[in-house]
Amino acid sequence: MSTSVNTDDVPESPDVAPSPTAGRRHGPLARLGLWATAHGRWVVAVWALLVVGLGIFAPFVEQNLSGAGWQADGSDSVAARDLAVEHFGGQASSAIQVVLSSDRPLSEGDGPRVLSEVTAKLTADHRISQVIAPMPGATLSPDGKTGVVLAGAGVDTNEMVRAATDLTPVLQDLSTGAVTVAPTGASVLWSDFNSANLEAMLTSEMISWPVTLGILVLAFGALVAAGLPLLLTLAGLIASAGVLVLVNALVPVSIWAMNFAMMFALALGIDYALFIVVRFRAARMGQKLTMSTAIAQTMDTAGKAVLLSGVTVLVSLSAVMLVPSPSFRSMAGGIMISVLFVLAATLTLLPVVLAKLDHRINKFSLPWSKTAEHRSPLFERWAERLWRQPLRWGGAALVLLVALAIPFFGLTTAMPSIKVLPEDSSARVGYDQVQAALGEGAPGMLSIVVPAGDVADTQRVLQQEPGISAVLPPMTPTDGADLRMIQAVPTVDPSDETLGDTVDSLRAALPDGALVGGAAVENLDLKSQLDTSTPLVIAVVMILGFLLLLIALQAPLISLLGTLVSLLSTAAAFGVARLIFQEGMAASFLGFESQGFLDAWAPVFFFAMIFAIAMDYTVFLLASAKEHWEREGSAKGAMVGAVAHSGRVIFAAGGVMVAVFFTFALSGPLPPKEMGVILGVAVLLDAFLVRLVLLPVVLRLTGRAAWWSPRWLQKVLPRISFAHD
Repeated sequence: MSTSVNTDDVPESPDVAPSPTAGRRHGPLARLGLWATAHGRWVVAVWALLVVGLGIFAPFVEQNLSGAGWQADGSDSVAARDLAVEHFGGQASSAIQVVLSSDRPLSEGDGPRVLSEVTAKLTADHRISQVIAPMPGATLSPDGKTGVVLAGAGVDTNEMVRAATDLTPVLQDLSTGAVTVAPTGASVLWSDFNSANLEAMLTSEMISWPVTLGILVLAFGALVAAGLPLLLTLAGLIASAGVLVLVNALVPVSIWAMNFAMMFALALGIDYALFIVVRFRAARMGQKLTMSTAIAQTMDTAGKAVLLSGVTVLVSLSAVMLVPSPSFRSMAGGIMISVLFVLAATLTLLPVVLAKLDHRINKFSLPWSKTAEHRSPLFERWAERLWRQPLRWGGAALVLLVALAIPFFGLTTAMPSIKVLPEDSSARVGYDQVQAALGEGAPGMLSIVVPAGDVADTQRVLQQEPGISAVLPPMTPTDGADLRMIQAVPTVDPSDETLGDTVDSLRAALPDGALVGGAAVENLDLKSQLDTSTPLVIAVVMILGFLLLLIALQAPLISLLGTLVSLLSTAAAFGVARLIFQEGMAASFLGFESQGFLDAWAPVFFFAMIFAIAMDYTVFLLASAKEHWEREGSAKGAMVGAVAHSGRVIFAAGGVMVAVFFTFALSGPLPPKEMGVILGVAVLLDAFLVRLVLLPVVLRLTGRAAWWSPRWLQKVLPRISFAHD
């Protein structure tokens, strides 16, 4: 690919490397941009190899990534599951439960034949360890019309989800007019959920891409310029999808990692490209700078802000790794990989594309667009108004954010219930049939693994526990181990909060060495782990975010305030989430069934994502403010200049993100709706109230003090400047 450009008014070609003298005048990112444009063919070739080479694996991402991993590593429930898989024929939480339901006893009519066929299909699958037929008093209803065939897990939880995906349609096809077959259990639940979630994600992507392109055309004022962010983001996504497949060969990666990566990379990729392209067009077409100077100025200013933003995003997401759960760590890792690729493409490939297109970047421009405009007169007037009336506008924004944040203090969380699945999904149909025939708590049966000598004491405790409705006979191990497994049926639904009290009571009363497990208990243990980890993650994210801003801005006060105001939009977003998802407001409009709580993984994971996005806009605004402060030394010039230069980009980028996130609230199961609403509301509030009203007001009220830094700190911190020479 040639890197020659239109040089009608340019004395030098971008194909000519900068002189050593010029190189010393530029910062590292300016030199990177100049090097990339001077070696454009090599840069494009490397990216083409990356995209094509890794893209070969991308089509396999959905079938390779895992669907499980929602567990608290090191918990008693996970230990109990491992023992059940090893010693009790896989009759663990990951076992598949095949529910047969008939209008007459299963011993009559089609029942015996269907039961035999179900058993044969399960036995033939190498991933199934042990098949147990319905047992009277345990897995067969008193009237004999509903029975559960237990298919033990012969492989790990991720493989069992894949087994559920393969076996569910095969088993459902065995249904007759008289007997229905509905596989259920944790593995089938995750299989059904992943399928519904994938369909929702694809639907949302189909909606979001054209909407995003439309907003970008309005923001850039030209079709060619608007397409650049989408192409760069697509390249980054293809490469990151391929990497996730390769990583999954070494460490299981949750399918949610790709789902989140697609959404997050699209939003951030557009942000970064928007910031770079607007600055480049202002330098090249507005200031009439030479190509090399325009590239250097763009990368030294906007490029530096983009790099800092990307590092902040990566640091925020890395804090999620503190949660000892495979699903959380792989989701955070997946997003970080996609952000790395998008960031790398923005800082290396985008300068080459800009140099190649040059003035053609404005091709197919809108009649009213001002493509070379960097300082927006509209946002400059808005900044002047904020400067004159800071308390009026800042106070109004603060009151609104606080009012929306108040419901947050009544927020309750729990692990997702069966209600997250469509009513016609196999896991939910089987779940409802088991509950109707065998009791409210039957779908959430507990598994207690104990030493053989403690069986009598364990049975006594279980029979005396008011939260237990039935205790099944002890199971003997298949390998002669000195262990027994006793299954107990709770009195309440697995998602009922009182089940936690029952489990706590059992763990306190059972003999030492007894392990209480089961799918419902694994959820409770993960919820407990999340409650413990969330404050730590939030603290680490806040501290690291502050330190990064401090290093970049060299100003303690505005770095601290810029970090703290991010909490307002976050709290307000979760306040809105409580009203919608916990209280059920707008449930009919959004098409979901309220669980009466917010999913437990939302606070810790979404906080990191929201904070990363909020800091994205904070960096754009404050980096511009710092640039003006370094040039002019005026508090007003810094505040007004920052809003005038970055306001249009923040407004457009915020609009794109809101559109992307809200599309995920329109389709699919409940968790993607929570994700779309919470992130969409957070960006809406953060971009338009916090970054374009409250933070500029903070700059106005703090004045010169915002940029003060003690001498000892200046000596400690590296010298970083946003004003390009």
